[in-house]
Amino acid sequence: MAAQSSSRRAAAAAPAAAVHCRVECANPHAHLFAVTLTIAAPAAQQRVALPVWIPGSYLVREFAKNLQGLRATQGRRKPVLTQLDKCSWQIDCVPGQPLVLHYQVCAYDNSVRTAWLDDARGFFNGTSLCLRVEGRTDEPHALEVVAPAQPPDAPRWSCATALRPAKIDRHGFGSYLAADYDEIADSPVEMGPFWSAEFEACGVPHRFVVAGAAASFDGERLIADTQAICEAELRFWHGDKAGRRGGPALPIDRYVFMLNAVDDGYGGLEHRHSTALICNRRDLPQRGAKKQPEGYTTLMGLISHEYFHTWNVKRMRPAEFARYDYGRENYTQLLWFFEGFTSYYDDLLLRRADRIDDAGYLRLLNKTINQVLQTPGRLVQPVADASFDAWTKYYRQDEQTPNNTVSYYTKGALVALCFDLTLRREGRGTLDDVMRHLWQHGDGGPISEADIAAALEAVGGRSYAAELAQWVHATDELPLAQLLRAHGVAALDDPSQPAQALGLRVAESNGSLQIKVVLRGGAAEKAGFSANDEWIGIELPAAGRKGQVQAWRITKLDDLALYLGDATRCTAIVARDRKLLRLPLALPAGATTWRLFAHDAAKVADWLTAGARR
Repeated sequence: MAAQSSSRRAAAAAPAAAVHCRVECANPHAHLFAVTLTIAAPAAQQRVALPVWIPGSYLVREFAKNLQGLRATQGRRKPVLTQLDKCSWQIDCVPGQPLVLHYQVCAYDNSVRTAWLDDARGFFNGTSLCLRVEGRTDEPHALEVVAPAQPPDAPRWSCATALRPAKIDRHGFGSYLAADYDEIADSPVEMGPFWSAEFEACGVPHRFVVAGAAASFDGERLIADTQAICEAELRFWHGDKAGRRGGPALPIDRYVFMLNAVDDGYGGLEHRHSTALICNRRDLPQRGAKKQPEGYTTLMGLISHEYFHTWNVKRMRPAEFARYDYGRENYTQLLWFFEGFTSYYDDLLLRRADRIDDAGYLRLLNKTINQVLQTPGRLVQPVADASFDAWTKYYRQDEQTPNNTVSYYTKGALVALCFDLTLRREGRGTLDDVMRHLWQHGDGGPISEADIAAALEAVGGRSYAAELAQWVHATDELPLAQLLRAHGVAALDDPSQPAQALGLRVAESNGSLQIKVVLRGGAAEKAGFSANDEWIGIELPAAGRKGQVQAWRITKLDDLALYLGDATRCTAIVARDRKLLRLPLALPAGATTWRLFAHDAAKVADWLTAGARR
């Protein structure tokens, strides 16, 4: 009853919506949403369009391909509707009189980016369902979500979104308000018989909903850990007085986590007051478990990452993203900062929130370093250019991607590490101070690389133009070992695993060894391996039988050590386009990978926990 009365107050205070979008679960078995879009005062030749991408996921996804049956009515009239291009339409109508558009959307993408509907769950982003109305995008919008018809014995569905309620029932179905189209596009909706819990972090109400969890799911553990992460991040940005009387104003007054647990999946998408997440069901915390799944730490890192985006990309964002253009690619060279620096802090803040210890953090950092060092593309494309090319390279990966580019997530995280450790070594401040300086002096809005450079100089007391040029705009190796050693961490050389030693990425399944990627400059490339080869076996001289060879069938890379022994050369037998080829393979000697080791625990603790003692 309290929720209904508060929604009535919100409705009374809100201006009338220029656009009203009604969403119904028309046919869950056919994965069809029915949408009714009402434009209160259309133009004479009103144009509407569906976005081609969703902010935060840099790929043209052509959402209009899922739209069908578009028709228009205006009272008893049926205005002429003309398609202008792949995603936009024009309606010839009487200006000023309400125009109603009817259409359906096929929702069969069980990810965080688009829309999904079946008889067990519904989910959608506004960019997939809600047409943009030209000339009305900056005016108030209303979203009405209709509860689906259900059999009497079916689990009751609920609805969750971060939009402000106008008039909703106790299950969350009904009408919501948005200030403009951007807010509709930025507010995903989750529906179904999901698990739900609420908590406060620094006085801010949060909600966590989970769909698809197994019976062993430990919701109390998830909420306790998420609350600790949220409080650590709120205090990171706003200090120890965050949420207290007389403390700084916070950018959020509500937040919703929406997690879809599936058999196989991982990812997240940030929004201003919410995030949509997907994870492996087995990675959820489990009641009564002596040790939580290894993937649960990864899930906590994902939660930390997307929540950090509340500040770093959803509010403080590239100047090029001051206003989104939903009809085409939006380019920026700054994803190394907005995604990479967020990737640095997601695991670091797990440590500061006491969700992992120092050793656990170093293991996660170790993994990131090795990922970058095993990517030849780091020596080919600067991370700023990799950011710009996200639309064509990172989001369209193929067999050559590791050879011609580098991830702005992982390389960007290491750039952040280098700046943080450099600032700490010079004794004038930390990267924490840089981030807060940017937030405070940029008013939590759009920023440029010049602003980042100015913040580094303001905190560090000198120009960091040389570091930006070398680490961000060139392909120089980062000074990781030197900086880590100064903060108590040594990098030891361990023998590489077979795939890394050979310069391969492979898939091993059903007795088949498939070559997925051949890395630039590696032993496999020199031997003539190609992506999509099937590695069938090896030949090598037979021991004690001069002039004779011994052939072995292999189904996984670990077979090499078994059959080669001390031999350093062999002939690899591969199948390519149904032809059998013999490739002369020389195994590299002394191939190594990094292993981080804390040689000065006090220095490591000072680095990893100093930010928590503000």
